[in-house]
Amino acid sequence: MQAHLSARPRVTVAAIIEQAGRFLLVEEHTQDGLRLNQPAGHLEIGESPQQAVIREALEETGRAFTPSGLVGVYLSRTRRDSQDVSYLRLAFCGEVSEADVERKLDEGIVRTLWMDADAIRASAHRHRSPLVLRCVEDYLSGQRYPLHLVATDPGVYA
Repeated sequence: MQAHLSARPRVTVAAIIEQAGRFLLVEEHTQDGLRLNQPAGHLEIGESPQQAVIREALEETGRAFTPSGLVGVYLSRTRRDSQDVSYLRLAFCGEVSEADVERKLDEGIVRTLWMDADAIRASAHRHRSPLVLRCVEDYLSGQRYPLHLVATDPGVYA
């Protein structure tokens, strides 16, 4: 007997941002309490995944993000309110500007913080998703794909 799965995965994007051996994360309020995540969020109607990750990084960190590559595409599943929910995550790496201190961060974001890989590994129990660490490990292993691998049909913008 097959378990009831969500009808379709929710598409999310994440920004993997590393500077001098530290990664930019956000601490955010979730249904499960305070959790750590990469700057990440849902793909919205009328935008490409690259546009979505630029928007999400700005909203959650106050920093302009410039994607340089795709780290990976990940499918995960979790249980939410007695329902299975699947997520398809596109993780992009890139660079960020300095923070705009005047910009208010997205609702639910408590703060941004820079953590090295060991601190991220040690805080796995606080991650919003197991994909937080998986994306960091894939980035550290050198996994990168060109941005043109993710193509958006012009009809998306119509």
